[in-house]
Amino acid sequence: MLPLALLLLLTSAPAPPRVAVPAPPATVAEVSALVEHARQRFVARDAAGVLAYVAEHYRSGGLTKAAVRAQLLALYSVYEALRARVHVDRVDIVDGRAWVYTTGEIAGYLPVVGWVTVFSWEREPEVASREGLVWRLVGFQD
Repeated sequence: MLPLALLLLLTSAPAPPRVAVPAPPATVAEVSALVEHARQRFVARDAAGVLAYVAEHYRSGGLTKAAVRAQLLALYSVYEALRARVHVDRVDIVDGRAWVYTTGEIAGYLPVVGWVTVFSWEREPEVASREGLVWRLVGFQD
């Protein structure tokens, strides 16, 4: 039996640091295409089309795929039309997954009020993983 102090020392060792390397150009192109297709489906108010790019086991910041679906449907019910601008700033590979950093803005149209900014962000990360032949968002898996 190990002494308690040694056991605590062994179990509290920090995890090795994650190493990020710039994604190869082909991966950046694939992920950028995914982002653009998802943006187009979002603007078309196609929740199923957007969710096709989200893994069933998506989890990030307490959000699940079901919560993302609920947020999409809420946006579609509130705003008469939506626009989205999304720019892929950088893609890194970390532990075999793509960390995609984007900047963008979502605007919604409200009758009488007009266009209003709903969300905006700068260099925010999202994690994607290859599932078969396609990339899907998996989140930070918290």
